[in-house]
Amino acid sequence: MIHAILTIDDIASANTPAIVDYLNGKGITALMFAVGENVEKYYDNAVYALQHGMIVGNHSYSHPAFSEISLEEAKTEIAKNEALLDRLYADAGVPRRFRPFRFPYGNRGGANEAALQEYFRENGFDKLKDTQIPYAWWKEYGLDKNVDTLWTFDFAEYQIRPDSGFTVDDVWKRINDKAPKTGASLLADPGSHILLLHAHDETDAMVPGYYRLFIDYLLENGVMFDVPEFIKL
Repeated sequence: MIHAILTIDDIASANTPAIVDYLNGKGITALMFAVGENVEKYYDNAVYALQHGMIVGNHSYSHPAFSEISLEEAKTEIAKNEALLDRLYADAGVPRRFRPFRFPYGNRGGANEAALQEYFRENGFDKLKDTQIPYAWWKEYGLDKNVDTLWTFDFAEYQIRPDSGFTVDDVWKRINDKAPKTGASLLADPGSHILLLHAHDETDAMVPGYYRLFIDYLLENGVMFDVPEFIKL
C-alpha cells in the first residue's frame, strides 16, 4: 500500500477555499504552509482553511532564500510569521496545537542551518512525524533529525507558466516515473511519501483544478492519504 501526507505551500491564495472544499470532499487533511504576505492578502481564505480542518504551518513571512539572508533576518522572517499565525488561529477560533515550519525552496539557510535547527527546538516548533518514511536517503541526508518539513515528492506544478516549456504532461511524467534521479518513485508499492503541492492562482489559470487532477489520479491508483502527525525533537 502507498501512504502519503499532503502538504501545500504558499497559502493563502484566491483558490485556497476551493482547494479546501475539494480536500474535505475527499476526506483529506492537508498541512498547508503559509507565507505571511499571502495571508495578509487573503486573510479570510486562510481563516477558512483553519475552520474547515486544515493545519496551517509557517513558511516564512516573505518567502526568501534563507541562505541569502543573515541569521537575524531569518529569525525575524520566522517570528514575524509566527505572530501572524497566532492571530490567524485566534481569529479562526481554532486552537494552535502544532507549529511546523518549511523553508522556502527547501533552502535551509546554508551556513546558518545548524543555528536555525536549534532555534526551532528552543522555540517549540514541531516536526512532522516521518518515522514511516522508508527510504534510506531520508536518513542518509539527516532529514529524520531536522525539525523543518521537507518532502519526498514534488509535483513541480508551480513550473506551469506561460512560455516556461513545462506543462501538465511533465507533471504526469513525474508522477509515473518509476526510477527518478532524486527522491523515490511515487507510485511504487509499498511506499510512504510527503507530497508537495502549491496553492497558486497562476497554475489554476492555466490548468483549472490542477490539484483535483493530480490527487484524483493518486486516489484512483490506491494512494491512502494520512492525517499529519507531529513530534517534538
